[in-house]
Amino acid sequence: MTIFEALIMGVVQGLGEFLPISSSAHLVLLPWLFGWNDPGLTFDVALHMGTLLAVVLYFFKDWISILKGALNRKPSTEKRLFWYLVIATVPGAIIGFALEDKAATVFRSPLLIGIMLIIMGIILYLADQKKQLRTTETMTISDAILIGLSQALAIIPGVSRSGSTMTVARLLSLTREDAARFSFLMSTPIIMGAGLLSIRHLHITDVNMAFIVGVVSSFIVGLLSISFLLKYLKTSNFKVFVVYRFIVGLGVIVLTFLGK
Repeated sequence: MTIFEALIMGVVQGLGEFLPISSSAHLVLLPWLFGWNDPGLTFDVALHMGTLLAVVLYFFKDWISILKGALNRKPSTEKRLFWYLVIATVPGAIIGFALEDKAATVFRSPLLIGIMLIIMGIILYLADQKKQLRTTETMTISDAILIGLSQALAIIPGVSRSGSTMTVARLLSLTREDAARFSFLMSTPIIMGAGLLSIRHLHITDVNMAFIVGVVSSFIVGLLSISFLLKYLKTSNFKVFVVYRFIVGLGVIVLTFLGK
């Protein structure tokens, strides 16, 4: 992998991890489309570590408040939010571990990715028609479980972790901004877990300049993506991302049937 390719992959990861367009799908499609060597799942997860740093830094004060609330014996909004994040993380962690091998092989089919981009885009559009009635302060345990189960679907590239969790949160009538915020907070332990799980595949020889460029670029772009989406959703909906998913998904399907 060249430094240029690593830079592009890092930018794509930083955008796709937090925007509901599926970072894993794009990390598979780029090498497939341009004939680059597929860096494999280990490099994908390394890029995820860049976005992990981004989400931890952006929500650092929030995490400090949540952790303080969790350690406090008195009931609080932060304490409840902490346990909801724990509950929501469990399904994704279990299914991700169980299907790790398929994530590296079967699920990386461009045709499957194209189909899932379109299907999940349609579901996101329908979910986004719900009225915005609730915030994370009114969430229940059942809400956390449902959002957590949806996160587990993101093991399939094209589904999108942020897209699936925001979709279910909108179906539960959470505001767009709170749906995104909960999704981002929930990404912290799941990205960390994926990174730790893949460290065993990482060799010191993998850590070169291209590797570092990819991680740094995903970190910087990830920070910008979080800030952009939270501001964007205050006044806008998810329609632009639905249209993007449909165009890319349809393009991939057409190219697949043309023999690409």
